[in-house]
Amino acid sequence: MGKAHSQSVTDGKVPGMELAAIADLLPEKAELFPQAKFFNSGAELIASGEVDAVIIATPHYDHTTLGIAALEAGLHLIVEKPISVHKADCEKLIAAHTNKDQVFAAMFNQRTDPRYIKLKKMIDSGEFGKINRVQWTITDWFRSEQYYSSGGWRATWKGEGGGVLLNQCPHQLDLWQWLFGVPSSVRAHIEIGRFHDIEVEDDVTAYLRYDDGMSGVFITTTGEAPGTNRLEIAAEKGRIIVEGTNISWTRNEVETSEHSSTTDQGFARPETWDIEIPFQDKGEQHLGIMKNFANTILKGEKLIAPAEEGIHSVELANAMIYSGTNDCTVTMPLDAAAYETMLMDKIKNSTHVKKVKNTGASTDDFSNSF
Repeated sequence: MGKAHSQSVTDGKVPGMELAAIADLLPEKAELFPQAKFFNSGAELIASGEVDAVIIATPHYDHTTLGIAALEAGLHLIVEKPISVHKADCEKLIAAHTNKDQVFAAMFNQRTDPRYIKLKKMIDSGEFGKINRVQWTITDWFRSEQYYSSGGWRATWKGEGGGVLLNQCPHQLDLWQWLFGVPSSVRAHIEIGRFHDIEVEDDVTAYLRYDDGMSGVFITTTGEAPGTNRLEIAAEKGRIIVEGTNISWTRNEVETSEHSSTTDQGFARPETWDIEIPFQDKGEQHLGIMKNFANTILKGEKLIAPAEEGIHSVELANAMIYSGTNDCTVTMPLDAAAYETMLMDKIKNSTHVKKVKNTGASTDDFSNSF
């Protein structure tokens, strides 16, 4: 992603940004962008005084240490998802953002998708009425064995800090909390290496409960093909489905609870009509976040994805892993210290050895700066 972000800037796709420097542990990466200064580590780049802003696109644990260094150096900052591996590290990173004149963003690119923007507006306006149940089946994150063997840090507790919940699903977990808020409790079943030779979770089913009675089910895996991406919302004013390029709303003429309490028919459902809201594209995604980042710095535009909000998706992922590991219901907010202790124990007791295939790609530190 560091290479992709740098290419977007050098191609002139982000007005107001210029690529000033890149950093990587592999010296040959300097050849990718010869016009930019090259540093052997993100820490050296951050301390160089050569840049105004940084994008951190490294393995997950470095998001915290490099992020804190960038903020303490007075730089504007975008952190790739997840902003940190676990909640305690998120809190440390967020606490370092003491100068609110520094723009601090997270790469939650799916917040630029018109479907989810429209959905959030309709939820926030109360157009659907009270939401009773949500189910998101997101199983089109298929990954092969080759993917996991392409880097020694992938799919390990020490290198990545988790599996599908920490790598692929931060996007959906961020959208979940953005749309529906943080639940009061989480109960999850996770399977470790069900489909792959890995030591972290690649199959998850979670049940989420809210104080207002709303319930949710979140299902994900990297081992299912072709997979699906279907978000279903059961609300008082009908059923909403987000799938493919449409939002489909089967709208009740009368709210469900009102119909139930007033009808004299035992089996009669509310009358409905169908509403289709089509969308032709998925927004600007990563490019949209970068443009917004630049415009926030230069023009005072409102951030699409403030990094402080990134703690919520990490907390949800952590809660699911903690629940599945310990076969328990997690009451939110998650005990950050308890999760960190569990994670450190997993790292300490890891016996998993991966065969890493050399694909020519960097698997270590790549942070690019502007």
